[in-house]
Amino acid sequence: MELVETFEAWGHPNIRSTHRTTLMVTREEGLTLQGDCIVAVKAGKGLKDLDPSLKELIRSEDAKVTLTIEAGDSSFTVTGRGHPRLSLNDPVDMVIRKSGYICDRTLMIGADKAACDIPSNFARLLQEGDRRILLTISAEHVTQREETRNVK
Repeated sequence: MELVETFEAWGHPNIRSTHRTTLMVTREEGLTLQGDCIVAVKAGKGLKDLDPSLKELIRSEDAKVTLTIEAGDSSFTVTGRGHPRLSLNDPVDMVIRKSGYICDRTLMIGADKAACDIPSNFARLLQEGDRRILLTISAEHVTQREETRNVK
């Protein structure tokens, strides 16, 4: 069974999308050039605001977690996995990590992409300050057999 939650965020002129290992969405309104992993601001939700059922599923050892970012007619999808140690309690940020590092801001680990993997034409859309961005988080249980099949 897949659980899905969708909410909006906004673009910002300082979005750079250059970080090599993480990607982040924040509820903060401002952004400096040092925030090179941030791809959306003024998000409608922080991790603590996610539906409890979705959070429970993300905390499963076998959870496949997906974040889809939509801007205009384009989209970008990142897939990773959940973990029982994810607290999903941060009120402001959601961080997608290629690594296995876990903190209160972590949404998923083992992600297949980071901010630097966003195509430049899509990143330009995210830099439009009045650009509405739609974020969709989904999670589902994945069996070992399905994970093996997806790797090939």
